[in-house]
Amino acid sequence: MTPKSTGEIRRSQVITTYGPGALIDLPRDSAVVAGIDGWGSSLERLDEPRVQQALARMTGVQSPELRVPPTPDPADFWSTSPRGIDAYRFPEWFVVQEAPNWAKPASSDRPRSRRLVHRRALEKGRFDGRPVVATRFVMACRDGHVADFPWKEFAHRGPTSCLGQLWLDETGATGELANLRVRCECGRSRSMTDANDLEAKALGFCSGARPWLGPNAREDCDQPGRLLIRTATNAYFPLLVRALSIPEKGTAIDQAVGDVWSFLMAVENLTDLTSFKKLPGVADALAGFDDEDVLAAIRRRNGAATDERSVKDVEIEAMLAVPEGFGDDVPVNPDFHARKLRRRDGSRRFGEFIETVVQVHRLREVLALAGFTRLEGPMPDIDGEYRDDVERAEISIDPRWFPAVENRGEGVLIHFSADAIGEWLARPGVLRRIRDLEIGHAEWAKSSPKLPPPFPGGAYVMLHTLSHLLLQSIADRCGYPAASIRERVYVDDESRRYGVLLYTSSPDAEGTLGGLVQQARQIEAHIERALRTAALCSNDPVCAQHTPASSIEGRWLHGAACHGCALVAETSCEMRNDYLDRALVVPTLGVSDAAFFSNQV
Repeated sequence: MTPKSTGEIRRSQVITTYGPGALIDLPRDSAVVAGIDGWGSSLERLDEPRVQQALARMTGVQSPELRVPPTPDPADFWSTSPRGIDAYRFPEWFVVQEAPNWAKPASSDRPRSRRLVHRRALEKGRFDGRPVVATRFVMACRDGHVADFPWKEFAHRGPTSCLGQLWLDETGATGELANLRVRCECGRSRSMTDANDLEAKALGFCSGARPWLGPNAREDCDQPGRLLIRTATNAYFPLLVRALSIPEKGTAIDQAVGDVWSFLMAVENLTDLTSFKKLPGVADALAGFDDEDVLAAIRRRNGAATDERSVKDVEIEAMLAVPEGFGDDVPVNPDFHARKLRRRDGSRRFGEFIETVVQVHRLREVLALAGFTRLEGPMPDIDGEYRDDVERAEISIDPRWFPAVENRGEGVLIHFSADAIGEWLARPGVLRRIRDLEIGHAEWAKSSPKLPPPFPGGAYVMLHTLSHLLLQSIADRCGYPAASIRERVYVDDESRRYGVLLYTSSPDAEGTLGGLVQQARQIEAHIERALRTAALCSNDPVCAQHTPASSIEGRWLHGAACHGCALVAETSCEMRNDYLDRALVVPTLGVSDAAFFSNQV
């Protein structure tokens, strides 16, 4: 896969949309993006201890490294074999669009038929000159494996030695499964609707195929095979570990190691350290420190010594510890530079709800790809981390490092009053509403094949909903599109810290234009506008009266929330647009006694 054949993509897309294991369509073929084993050994390294520690907890890999995805050399653009990220051809089955049959309109009495052929037939030149496209149906399982759809076995309802030509008959013009039938020239046929029958296990069991790791990469799997459309949104869910870079206060030795980290990041033992100390500047920086202590500091920075606090705990603690105002002599850290707004007594309408507003002028976000899933995306907990037992597909046969990218941007943190939230949570109406949300979560958990995360709590649902409402209001004024603004919701009942960070980050200059951070000075106006807009949805009363405890459409994780009011682009939401309820933020047509801002609309 190279820009010559696919067009240019950002490095961030290599670990998200087009990450290892993703199913993609190329101009003349279809493929699966290869794993990281073929990416080379000379990739640029990144340093972010909290991401590395989170990866170590999640994957069990000791001291994992972070490396930036490769980019082809512009000099190789016209080469017949440019360097870049590989992709394997997938799937192996195709349909042949034969004229005049393909041009005929399909109907119930005159189906439109297309040949199903294997790649071997194409390589022999049997269908040269005819339009051929890869089948849109493959077989996958919940563990991320993917393989060709078993066309012969499916049509014959089991293993067969029949060599008859397979056809895909289509009636109607919608392409629905009910209008598709797999037929063999021997006379056996079967409707594609049977492929969705999980009870009957119509596709048999998964073969454990991992084509992104090579044609023969398989592992044992006892999951039933499931029908998957290659281009569907549930074909690939990347598991991303992300964190904001917070400067380490540390000791003098940590500072010294950090000053020459570009040299020391590859040190694994005392022998390595002795060799690297021969480089110019390294010995001077480490003068006066014992080698054993230096090696311990290197291991801390590499993530071998873990911090038990979650990534979010470290972030909000650092943002709330910044000073107020600015000074001419204050140095600007390009990775993290933030200041609190000075609070003017008597000028804040929402003063009883908001403790602090922080302008984050500079931030650095590091994202790393830990693996991926198919069919269903795993849900992170409120700390933004995945459980240790989450089932994920590996992106390498023997992972020792993980692909990562860094983005830079800006943001606004709103720190809410713990006393106000505590008093709100004690109200009877709030307790009833939260109980309804808990029942919905329990119903959703029954359908989850894996152990789901616990209910995040009423405070999280309220702040998460408010974050979406504020995001939409701020996007209208800050100059960034709403889809480029992300959220991080901080809920720590133990330390009584509650906050919402709205930020934007990008690998280019778009992440630091200054328009978002300046909206901190108008945060009261944005809250007022968000509350006024949220009080009435265009889908009310249907939206306002929806309760997850009695959901008939399966929206177990939504209260009064829909695309007309609280849902935003999934690139912006940290919870995939789940756990939302306007009734916990403002009084709605359905519930008037559960709102945090009960008298502000």
